[in-house]
Amino acid sequence: MFSVFFTGLLVVLALALASIKVLREYDRGVVFFFGRFQRVKGPGLIIIIPVVQQMVRVDLRTLVLDVPTQDVISKDNVSVKVNAVVYFRVVDPERAIIQVEHYMVATSQLAQTTLRSVLGQHELDEMLSERDKLNRDIQEILDKQTDAWGIKVANVEIKHVDLDESMIRAIAKQAEAERNRRAKVISAEGELQASYKLAEAAGILEKQPSAITLRYLQTMMDMSHEKNQTIFFPFPVELLQALKKD
Repeated sequence: MFSVFFTGLLVVLALALASIKVLREYDRGVVFFFGRFQRVKGPGLIIIIPVVQQMVRVDLRTLVLDVPTQDVISKDNVSVKVNAVVYFRVVDPERAIIQVEHYMVATSQLAQTTLRSVLGQHELDEMLSERDKLNRDIQEILDKQTDAWGIKVANVEIKHVDLDESMIRAIAKQAEAERNRRAKVISAEGELQASYKLAEAAGILEKQPSAITLRYLQTMMDMSHEKNQTIFFPFPVELLQALKKD
């Protein structure tokens, strides 16, 4: 008799312990009554009637989803490998449990297909230079499609855009050619500006003969400072002018 009573007491205690649930501040419990949705409970201490009620725990914190590397063909037919990371959180526990099976897996699959779809509409240069815009486009599409699941996509970050070796060499050659082109353009612009200045100086020297004399003296001073064996014989500028008149 005592053993039966003790066994019954243990069963009651086990059921009592099984019915007590403690949910943290960031947890919510989606409670079902005989399979039908009843309510969302938590946080804190809640009581669940065994067998009659079932509870599914949902984490409301921001979750980090690593999107596996995807093979993407860009709009200009370049094959690249891209991976990304998605930050999202559950804002409606009821829909996250009832509307979709395994919302983590569903969000991951949706992120993979969206990543390939969005990047496939852009050229390689845009993938490399406009990453912030692409992140926003992917985030907006994911957030709109996961809204029915009670999920809010906060941010999407493309981590790596990997190219094969042949494409890396082609891009390096293209960058080198662009640098050479810019160097030639800058050199040509410098020559053009110098020609304008020389023409302007020649006009001034032609209009003011005294400027020629000053330039002549400055050249003599520059030559005298150099350590060489050149013998310099000054030639009167007036004689040059007289010869020019003859």
